[in-house]
Amino acid sequence: MAESAIQNVAVCGAGVFGLNHLRVYRALQQSGLPIRLAAIVETDANRAAALKQEWGVPVFSSIEACLADCHIDAASVCVPTVWHHQIASALLSAGVDVLVEKPIAASLEEAEQLISLAEKHQRILQVGHLERFNPAVMALHDLLNGPMFFEAHRLSVFSPRSLDVDVVLDLMIHDLDIVLTIAQSPVSQVHAVGLPILSPKVDIANVRIEFESGCVANFTASRVSTERVRKLRFFQPHQYVSIDYARQDLLLINVAANASANPSAGLNMQKPRITPGEPLRLEIESFLDCNRNRQQPVVSSKDGSAALALALQINAAIADHSHRAGLDRYSH
Repeated sequence: MAESAIQNVAVCGAGVFGLNHLRVYRALQQSGLPIRLAAIVETDANRAAALKQEWGVPVFSSIEACLADCHIDAASVCVPTVWHHQIASALLSAGVDVLVEKPIAASLEEAEQLISLAEKHQRILQVGHLERFNPAVMALHDLLNGPMFFEAHRLSVFSPRSLDVDVVLDLMIHDLDIVLTIAQSPVSQVHAVGLPILSPKVDIANVRIEFESGCVANFTASRVSTERVRKLRFFQPHQYVSIDYARQDLLLINVAANASANPSAGLNMQKPRITPGEPLRLEIESFLDCNRNRQQPVVSSKDGSAALALALQINAAIADHSHRAGLDRYSH
């Protein structure tokens, strides 16, 4: 694509998160970026009529109708997970670059099919692991020094959205992706417990993972909490690192090599300067840049597949524990 060419973009699925994608694309268009919000795909007829009036662009009831009528360069796929494969497959086969919301697909087989399609058609397939674009996370890259212990907490109040998947695929997968990226080691053991509380699927889960490197990570995720928490902490040689995703805050506590002789004098606290930004906007800007310059995305399709594989392994461990512990009485 030429540098000056207008990028025609589409959003498939205009639910809660799809509306956020629409907002960002329109804001980027209005800021002077050479993009045009060209189409929306929405199957709900009543919602489609309202979307057409609000956004002033064609709204289609199917991806096939959209592709037959519009030239699209790049698209966000924000439909429920069960439809990711179908919609993304149609787009990739038509030569459209795709930003698909996490998880990449409902199964590893579907994920591999999408990866193969993207390679076959030489298309970009980026997965929407949003926290990779959190400014506090991006500031970590030059600070990593062999972390060996992680604690991740992601708690949310109950919402009727995203109930097509469990809390591991809905919330925890963000932290799984971040830790996999940092740890850079195969998983050796998974221990997990989870319970359905307000939905038929697991709503709260606790997981312990050990990597072949010896690194250990504990994850807690809940979508039935009374508070909102999104934090990651990890320990590496002579340093404790704490990230507050919501506040885009990064705290470093450095421990002197001789701290055991004088603990109070051996600690040094630092708060690196973070340039704030909306992760979704940064993610979409990066995706459009990849589309324009034909470069690999920050969050590749293989990254998305790895996070999905670990999430499914965790779900299998949860199911095994539930069976062994006789937790059927918690099911709906």
